[in-house]
Amino acid sequence: MNIQLINIGFGNIVSANRVVAIVSPESAPIKRIVSEARSANRLIDATYGRRTRAVIVTDSAHVILSAIQPETVAHRFITHKDGQ
Repeated sequence: MNIQLINIGFGNIVSANRVVAIVSPESAPIKRIVSEARSANRLIDATYGRRTRAVIVTDSAHVILSAIQPETVAHRFITHKDGQ
């Protein structure tokens, strides 16, 4: 199994193989997902105190908050896959 790691900002890295979705945090359903993950201790805040701009959902039901735009994170996934 080949592990692919993607930078999600501020030196934080996530396994590309485990990511299910990269979404914007503004909608009510996403806010509910973040709230439920926080109460279940499945939330990882990688924003370093900055505004949350992307919510990354993994296959293990963990939710990761990132301070970079969802398009930027997605572009890094695409660039990483094209480079291999």
